[in-house]
Amino acid sequence: MRVELVNTGTELLLGDTVNTNAAWIGQRLAALGVQVQRQTIVPDGAVIRVAIAEAAQRADVVLVSGGLGPTNDDLTRESTAELLSLPLELDDGVMAHLHDYFSKRGKPVSEATKRQAMVPRGAQVMPNPCGSAPGLYLPATLGGFLGWNAHIFLLPGPPRELEPMFKNEVEPHLRAWLPDGASRRVLYLKVTGVGESDIVEAVEKRLECVPGLDLGYCIRKGDVDVRLSGGESNVNAGAGIVREAFGDCIVSEDRRIIEEVIVQLLAERGEQVTTAESCTGGTIASRITDVSGSSHVFGHGWVTYANEAKQQQLGVPLTLIEKHGAVSQEVARAMAEGALNNSGADHALAVTGIAGPAGGTAEKPVGTVWIAQASKLAETWTVRRFFPGMRDRFKLLTSQAALDLLRRRLCGLKPRA
Repeated sequence: MRVELVNTGTELLLGDTVNTNAAWIGQRLAALGVQVQRQTIVPDGAVIRVAIAEAAQRADVVLVSGGLGPTNDDLTRESTAELLSLPLELDDGVMAHLHDYFSKRGKPVSEATKRQAMVPRGAQVMPNPCGSAPGLYLPATLGGFLGWNAHIFLLPGPPRELEPMFKNEVEPHLRAWLPDGASRRVLYLKVTGVGESDIVEAVEKRLECVPGLDLGYCIRKGDVDVRLSGGESNVNAGAGIVREAFGDCIVSEDRRIIEEVIVQLLAERGEQVTTAESCTGGTIASRITDVSGSSHVFGHGWVTYANEAKQQQLGVPLTLIEKHGAVSQEVARAMAEGALNNSGADHALAVTGIAGPAGGTAEKPVGTVWIAQASKLAETWTVRRFFPGMRDRFKLLTSQAALDLLRRRLCGLKPRA
């Protein structure tokens, strides 16, 4: 099945908005065993007509996002109707949806908004419970007189509207059109604490020997996704190779990021975590609280950037800082244990390091960080890591390493050497 994406929006070309729709759709299609053949991005306006026409000549399915709104440069609906020589007709069902949608917001349906109820004759309306503009499905038969054999789907641009519509309206069609046995499995093994080159060195040659297995890598937020796709048995064989090499470094096999895994583990145990951060400035707490439901497992934390704050808020002795320095195993341990005792939580994470670019020494160069993890009725863990580079990268990798230390505690694993 040849699938092409056409995305419209001047903001995408200017870089004001990242084209997350293309990435999300690509992942959904990959799970069906379908690979996108081409992506096209065009600005708002009439040029969408050319892009759709070109894609429809090549593809079996054309997915178009954006340009269904009420403004004068939202021309996807009109351009597609013109291409297929289809008159636009007022759809009573869409009008009823618009009246209901805007009445709940205390607004009337404007004349401009009524454009969204105009449907090309022969097109099927795809409901949009999350927004005003409906999606439209134009079967391949409508383009037969042009020599096309492409099914065309017009989808809204906002992800919160596009994603549920794609799942509920588009995917059932795609599944029905896939030949028997064509569906493939796609598995993402999320590996943390191991660089992409190290993963390649350890497993790539063995994975390449698995027949019918497609392999890919994607560097994410502090980890690497190893993507395996193919038949069920081939993917299982490949997954076994990766698990054998990096078993305790695999965070998830369902695309969950480490903070989502941790929040779920803590929730299942009925436990809470607290944080004491110096060099990361609250990054660890921010990542945890980005996860829905984190309020059940995270009550509060500390950002103790200054030495005085470490003493006053966490009870770190001044003599300890003077003897070993703020960036030390001893201070990291004291921070974690102080946070654990003062918070009432079950687990604590603490980090203290040198983010740079200034402040390093020969003994403790920029990028040095000590991470501590303390838990009730358990030995406190401390590890030293080295993440040289830009401050934002240092914060990211430090927070990732700290979260992984907690994950290992919750999963009954040992710290990485």
